Amino acid sequence: MFKVFMMNEQTAITPELNAGATNTPQTEKLDINRWNKQDTTWMLSLFGTAVGAGILFLPINAGLGGFWPLVVMALVVGPMIYWAHRNLSRFVLSSNNPNSDITDVVEEHFGTGAGKLITLLYFFAIYPIVLIYGVSITNTVDSFMVHQLGMESPARWLLSIILIVGMMSVMLSGEKLMLKITQFLVYPLVFILFGMSLFLIPDWNLSAVSQVPSAVDFTTTLWLTIPVLVFSFNHSPAVSSFATKQREQYGDRAVEKSDAILKRTSAMLLGFVMFFVFSVVLSLTPDMLADAKAQNLPVLSYLANVHGSPLIAYFGPIVAFVAIISSFFGHYLGAREGMNGIILKQAKSMGKEISLKAVNRFTIGFMFTTLWLVSVLNPGVLGMIENLGGPIIATILFLMPMYAIKRVPAMAKYQGTIANIFITCMGFVAISAIFFKLAV
Repeated sequence: MFKVFMMNEQTAITPELNAGATNTPQTEKLDINRWNKQDTTWMLSLFGTAVGAGILFLPINAGLGGFWPLVVMALVVGPMIYWAHRNLSRFVLSSNNPNSDITDVVEEHFGTGAGKLITLLYFFAIYPIVLIYGVSITNTVDSFMVHQLGMESPARWLLSIILIVGMMSVMLSGEKLMLKITQFLVYPLVFILFGMSLFLIPDWNLSAVSQVPSAVDFTTTLWLTIPVLVFSFNHSPAVSSFATKQREQYGDRAVEKSDAILKRTSAMLLGFVMFFVFSVVLSLTPDMLADAKAQNLPVLSYLANVHGSPLIAYFGPIVAFVAIISSFFGHYLGAREGMNGIILKQAKSMGKEISLKAVNRFTIGFMFTTLWLVSVLNPGVLGMIENLGGPIIATILFLMPMYAIKRVPAMAKYQGTIANIFITCMGFVAISAIFFKLAV
């Protein structure tokens, strides 16, 4: 699952890298001290992997607690995301086999059973995100039809089935079509979102700066927002193929080059995403953000309904729609391959043989049925991120590499740093949010 998902996620965003990979001799080693075009392409690729529909919900949750918790989040998220992805990259590069992806590395260091467990965990990290996109696309289109087009709200069961069939039809038409559509969507999405962040500056209301929440509210806001931050800045799906390519090009110095690219990627993400979050939060009151959460809408769809600008009114929902579609493709592909792998491995362990075609049919039926049911039920998107996506991703991205640093001899040289303590704490904080929500 890891290999297929990561390769397709990467190909969808930067097909030129994959197309050119066969033209680069395996033995050729590039100058590690020189920043080159491929480094820039990888940086943009990792950036594009992270930027998706998650950032359209981040301003809602991050902004509800006020301005100052948001400032602390901006200070924390940079090192948190950089160190976590750096550790995951180093974990992949710790293998004795230069062609190993992350599943191979887990099995090499921890055994076959652990490899199966990690694959299962990652499936459950991706699958809820697919469900999130089914809910989000239905709410976005319904809001656009009612508020911008002046139409009656259609039957939810009918609208959701049309949208889900449309998205899944692209996947069933073949990967080439999906890759072309994704490549077409990603970069315009980045530029338009940045433009909208600038456009909202005249609407900033700085009165929130003078409002300081209580210590309890401040801490609770930070605690519950960490899983959403993990979800919104996550680019781990591309890290395995990224690290493998760096090892191919830079050999024993791949860690050094990978660290440099990841550092610039994290800085770019921090500047772009947090600028968008600050711009949106300062443009809306806490009551408006709470209303957006209650309506279960991406923040741009809500802005379109309350902002006086025709530009926001029409482009906001379109950008939200594009972000959801572009993210859906890669995550659906990963969830599909993950479920196929789980079924086939289980059947093999039971001594049964099942054709891949039959498994594919079952997986498609399962995905369609669950996507449709959840879209009709319309559960809270932020709740799904907080309770499912963010904590499970944190387990893979934050805690697994830290465990490897303690247990794997090849990673022992990374022990004893403040960064390790920080990442371990952040991982447990993200996971503990589940238990807090259950207790409340």
